[in-house]
Amino acid sequence: MSDSKNLLRSQQFPAVLLLLAAALGLLLANLPTYGPIDAALGFHIAVPGVGIDLSVAHWISDGLLAIFFFVVAMELQYELTRGELNSFRKAVQPAIAAAGGVIVPIVIYLMIAGGEQTASGWPIPTATDIAFALGVLAVFGKGLPAAVRVFLLALAILDDIIGIIFIAVLFAHDLNWLYLVIALVGVVVFGALARQLPTERSWPIVTAMIVVGALVWGLVLLSGIHATIAGVMLGLAMTQSPAMQTRYALEPWVNGAILPIFAFTAAFVVIPAVSASELSPAFFGIAIALPVGKIIGIMTFGWLAIRLGSRGKKPALTIVDLLAAGTLGGIGFTVSLLLANLAFTDDAGIRDQAILGVLVGSLIAVVLSGIVVSWRAAWHRRAAAVGT
Repeated sequence: MSDSKNLLRSQQFPAVLLLLAAALGLLLANLPTYGPIDAALGFHIAVPGVGIDLSVAHWISDGLLAIFFFVVAMELQYELTRGELNSFRKAVQPAIAAAGGVIVPIVIYLMIAGGEQTASGWPIPTATDIAFALGVLAVFGKGLPAAVRVFLLALAILDDIIGIIFIAVLFAHDLNWLYLVIALVGVVVFGALARQLPTERSWPIVTAMIVVGALVWGLVLLSGIHATIAGVMLGLAMTQSPAMQTRYALEPWVNGAILPIFAFTAAFVVIPAVSASELSPAFFGIAIALPVGKIIGIMTFGWLAIRLGSRGKKPALTIVDLLAAGTLGGIGFTVSLLLANLAFTDDAGIRDQAILGVLVGSLIAVVLSGIVVSWRAAWHRRAAAVGT
């Protein structure tokens, strides 16, 4: 049991599991199995008396994924306070590169799909899937200097922050401020309870935290803000020591169940039986902007940031290292799939093609990153051997 949990805490296996789950979802959506699975995902489950009535698919994207964002937020808190982003000096270079990795994909997307029907999809190619990117790096990056790993980690974390902001700001609707204020009070209570951990008899506090967390999730959902933001707020409210313990306990469940289930349902789309010329511009915009936009944005802005910050001394990263980081940055996947669902929630046809665009763009980035990272890692290994 412990071996399986350790496997799910690794960087390589969860990335493979995520890819297999998405591939299975896409496959079953295009076989006679589509009807029964679609009916199951569309089945509604209501919470009596509180006005929450969601389909199974929405329970996954709004409910289960909130736990993923809860874990992400705890990791963000650690990196911002004790990790790779705990000072301006550490954060400024990856922050500038991350800005380029957001701005350039948006520009490319709007150049391709800036029409009235598809322009709202511009946030989709801005995200980097941190788990997937680090998984590819772990598989192909043996021998890369630590600076590349640190840079990519910081870059992906900042991308997560930007994605969270997009979800909170762009996809809020009909805000109910009363529910939101009560939810914020609940977050404060949750944080106060977390500060009582650990104790000899922690289970009553943990039970109270679960109840308060569920109430906060429901209130955020009813407030008009996407419910995953509840997970972010609760994760940031955790104190460091219990946060790390909680993250450690939840990580196998997130990697082994929550993310694969979401990847399966998000990728459960029918491939349109049309020619390439009939595909939506959103498909091409995302499929191109994710790999190409990330490479150009991260390389260009990252190079400028490193040149400005390394005057008079040899830069820690070269332009080729930034190319490797840029290819990894194009793996959008989890957050990009969620953004695709949110951006085109009222147009199922464009939404499905946008999801296909995320899958194609991310797959291109996986292949490119595997090639570039392997090549660059081999170069660094040879350089290290010559140096010794």
